[in-house]
Amino acid sequence: MTVTKAIRIHETGGPDVLRWEDVPVGKPGPFDARIRHTAIGLNFVDTYHRSGLYPVPLPATLGSEGAGIVEEVGANVTDIKPGDRVAYGNAPLGAYAEERLIPADRLVKIPDRITDQEAASMMLKGLTAHYLLRTTYRVSKGETVLFHAAAGGVGLIFGQWAKHLGATVIGTVGSESKAELARARGYDHVILYRATKFVDAVKKLTNNKGVPVIYDGVGKDTFMDGLDCLQPHGLMVSFGNASGAVPPFNISILSQKGSLYLTRPTLATYVAKRDELVNAANELFDVVSKGIVKITVNQTYALRDAAKAHADLQSRKNTGSTVLLP
Repeated sequence: MTVTKAIRIHETGGPDVLRWEDVPVGKPGPFDARIRHTAIGLNFVDTYHRSGLYPVPLPATLGSEGAGIVEEVGANVTDIKPGDRVAYGNAPLGAYAEERLIPADRLVKIPDRITDQEAASMMLKGLTAHYLLRTTYRVSKGETVLFHAAAGGVGLIFGQWAKHLGATVIGTVGSESKAELARARGYDHVILYRATKFVDAVKKLTNNKGVPVIYDGVGKDTFMDGLDCLQPHGLMVSFGNASGAVPPFNISILSQKGSLYLTRPTLATYVAKRDELVNAANELFDVVSKGIVKITVNQTYALRDAAKAHADLQSRKNTGSTVLLP
């Protein structure tokens, strides 16, 4: 048994509930690995776990994404070995720690051409962009798609990848500085939602046709208006709640607005099987290594300063990806 440092919560609430504590790390079980983190990804879902929006058993170590070095593996682990550089973006909570145990089948090897900080910042966000673009709705050349929060971590990966696939990409952002960032990462049209009604802007950009799909990680503030941007039979992909949960609504609205479809996907479903995870990660690593998708780590914080990182993230100060460093 060894002792490591971790950020833990014993109650839900604001960033002030995050505590820097000693925690024990045991020997890996037969199918587990012990890894030493070199970088940890910060994601908006971490704030949901901290606030209680997405309840987790307490006390809890937060974090779903990281990169590091394998220190030890269980007896039945064959895919990885001590010394391997590995990353993960879909695993049990516990990334906000210097070391941790983790199911080995959730780990993928990092190619030499990818840095640890890149890997830690792109696994959850990049795998999310992958399933949004390639599985939930398979974006095709010539289509026009809408993505809310284009300057966020998922949004910047999404814009580059969608543009590479031949789509016309519309994004919404909250400031001109974020608009510039989105334009530099593949977005053909960027709407400043505080200055312009995005429904009107989308209708104008599409000659009143609307779009076949909307990717909405914002939630409450954008969901209902977004339905008015969709073509008949269009798909609303609601995959996050940055502004709060989408309130209950009468599903007959979907028929009234054009026999629309609605889905609420999660990464866990799309990479539940080992081969699904490995294949998706390989596609992600491929587009990053070829320069098709550039990963932008725009902020770093010491792991012990996770409370400040959470506060900055929720106040919309951050752009691109943020990494916590043990």
